[in-house]
Amino acid sequence: MAILDFLFGWMQHVDGKALILGFSAVGAGIAMIAGIGPGVGQGYAAGKAAEAVGNNPAGGRQATIVMLLGAAVAETSGIFSLVIAIVMLFANPLVNQTGTVIILAASAIGAGLSMIAGIGPGIGQGYAAGKGAEAVGKRPKLQSGIVRTMLLGQAVAQTTGIYALIIALILLFVNVLN
Repeated sequence: MAILDFLFGWMQHVDGKALILGFSAVGAGIAMIAGIGPGVGQGYAAGKAAEAVGNNPAGGRQATIVMLLGAAVAETSGIFSLVIAIVMLFANPLVNQTGTVIILAASAIGAGLSMIAGIGPGIGQGYAAGKGAEAVGKRPKLQSGIVRTMLLGQAVAQTTGIYALIIALILLFVNVLN
């Protein structure tokens, strides 16, 4: 008990709203860690597209289009995280909820932590985009089928990012823990 008082005892002397806002700021920063995934994925896609253009300049336009389309899809998990961070910073619903302050504050950090799951989809979707651009660079006439397959794979890869977004929204908007 003394250890808990030492670690968390200070919280009882802090205004509840300030505690929730402080934890929300931390949660917003944590949420943005998910930007690592799209950054890695988009870099891979761009590298593969550049390689495709170098190997087959005639198919460069198509490879570039596929890369841009795939990279845009790979950015979605970063956008999800950005939305959660902005909500926590500018329209935080936890501040006006009633309940145990520490649970509300922990919900803000939990929402941010859940968004880290967006790293995987960002990398996976970028990988698919890179391979799509590479394939189109080799065989530009097959662009339609390659893009269709790439987008289907990216949609499946996005599911964990969507799950993370749902959990973050529940933690922010539905007071399930109080």
